[in-house]
Amino acid sequence: MKAPDLAAVEDAGLREWKGATEPLKAAAAHARLGFALIDLGKAKDKATLFGEIDRALALPDHFGHNWDALADVLEDRDWLGRAGRVVVLAHAAAFRRDHPTDYRTLEEILGEAAEFWQERHVPFWVFVA
Repeated sequence: MKAPDLAAVEDAGLREWKGATEPLKAAAAHARLGFALIDLGKAKDKATLFGEIDRALALPDHFGHNWDALADVLEDRDWLGRAGRVVVLAHAAAFRRDHPTDYRTLEEILGEAAEFWQERHVPFWVFVA
């Protein structure tokens, strides 16, 4: 699958992705965007989910490992920096099946963050793989 133009802020948001994530990583580098892969296959419950998100996104020390804290930090310019970001949710199908409520909440928060940054003309992409 060919990656979209990740510099196109107006197209950024939450998208499905089929295939290897390497094209996304390469496209992120080409667009000078940060890249993070959140391996949902390692998330067995909400605590390990937050741990994996924290690890993959290198969230600030004050991140509180709860939904409100995640929503707040994803809309923080100090965390994001000047460039945008590409986030890949790897192995999402199993997590979605086993933890539907947590998955919906995660997807909702990431989608809201993408909209927040799009309004500020900063590319924030989330790919569900």
